[in-house]
Amino acid sequence: MINRRNFLKNVGLTGSLLTMPAALLNAKSLAASQTNIDLSAITLRGKVQCEGKGVAGVPVTDGINITLTDKNGLYELISNATAEFVYISVPSGYAFPEHKSIAAFYKPISKNNYKNDFNLEKLKVDDRKHTFVVWADPQMKTKKDVEVLISQSVPDLQAVIKSYPADTLIHGIGCGDLVWDEFELFEDYKHAVDMCGIPFFNVIGNHDMDNEARTDDKSANTFKQQFGPTYYSYNRGELHYIVLDDVFFLGVAKKYIGYITENQLQWLDQDLALVKPGTTIIVSLHIPTFTGNARRAGKVEDVTDGGTVANRQQLYKMLAPYKVHIMSGHTHFNDNWEEGNIMEHNHGTVCGAWWTGPICGDGTPSGYGVYDVNGSDIKWHYKSTGLAKDKQLRIYPKGRVKESPDELAVNVWNWDKKWKVEWFEDGVLKGPMEQKVAYDPWAFELYAGPSLPKVRKFVEPVLTDHMFFAKPSVDAKKITIRVTDRFGNVYEESV
Repeated sequence: MINRRNFLKNVGLTGSLLTMPAALLNAKSLAASQTNIDLSAITLRGKVQCEGKGVAGVPVTDGINITLTDKNGLYELISNATAEFVYISVPSGYAFPEHKSIAAFYKPISKNNYKNDFNLEKLKVDDRKHTFVVWADPQMKTKKDVEVLISQSVPDLQAVIKSYPADTLIHGIGCGDLVWDEFELFEDYKHAVDMCGIPFFNVIGNHDMDNEARTDDKSANTFKQQFGPTYYSYNRGELHYIVLDDVFFLGVAKKYIGYITENQLQWLDQDLALVKPGTTIIVSLHIPTFTGNARRAGKVEDVTDGGTVANRQQLYKMLAPYKVHIMSGHTHFNDNWEEGNIMEHNHGTVCGAWWTGPICGDGTPSGYGVYDVNGSDIKWHYKSTGLAKDKQLRIYPKGRVKESPDELAVNVWNWDKKWKVEWFEDGVLKGPMEQKVAYDPWAFELYAGPSLPKVRKFVEPVLTDHMFFAKPSVDAKKITIRVTDRFGNVYEESV
């Protein structure tokens, strides 16, 4: 079977397909030619330039193959008529092209116009030091949701941006589910992003898909009209950024699995071939490649339920030569895992528990990730909407967790295995707190049961790894919790 990816490989420019014996052609198929796929060869040409001077070595792609600009910034790429975009991997040292804060690194391919130039702007500051933020799941369903995003989330991010020196390079990653099936709200999302004033690269989520499509191939049509390609890469400083589409639509409304197509993986092979081994890579996708959710629930992971990526091991093998941070959303809880060269940050969401309350199902406040880059070194924190940067835990007094009535509980939502959680009783260090898989009690009170919350009743609390417990003495007067993150930052609160 011929597809757009192997067409040129198998047929090339020899015209062998056009010289197929007439006896093999079906008259009915010719009569219905208006629905046939046009696989005719096209040549994409253009120039990548800065102030009129060509920029050499810039990767240019049609989403199928990648070529590099020559010494004069010129590119030529043999493609075919099914290609939708020609786009570049913005090189380090240059500003991100944007239109009203939406990254504009691509050009739609229009019929009979296969020449597209790209204009870059040289940065005036060293981009080896920069910051990026990850907005997972804004997921607006109604104009009321939009109002909360505009009145709470946007000002919070604006304040974060203003807290950095004015010349700091900051960009955003919209990590999927930008809206909740209501595509007219894409304009509201764009408006919110534009208010923040930083360029945003965007990821397709399961609620950004066309549910009326008959296959995965056409399920991203609306997203592409709004934001361009669903997989691409770019560079800033010493880091290489990759965005992937891991939502595979099954052709049944709202049914999908986490899966990365072969088209993307063969493109990724080419992209990674241009990246030096040992480089730090940021991979952004919507559905997490993996979480601890099944383990916490005492279940065997089901890779067909859309919660994780079924063919993630193939991705991990490709990423083995690099130091990798994976950015994901989708779950509406916060979950960090690390193994070997890979760390995945599955973010709590901008919308919390679908705009029903101030926290996600695991007790993580609605919010987003903030990542500060210096060379190849990255430090990060979770920024809770409306709360101070150093708010990184919540203490529950004895009795709040019904299953542990004699214990004090703490939720440390951005915890990973390199954090320390200790407690003091009346000034005396008692040691590490006991980590347990448990529900956040506030989330349980807000969301548990068929009658809660009043709006969007499907929301439920979820078990999490980032709950910690200690049993104070009966006569204890003051309990202090000291949390130290992997970077040595210390957060303390007392009851």
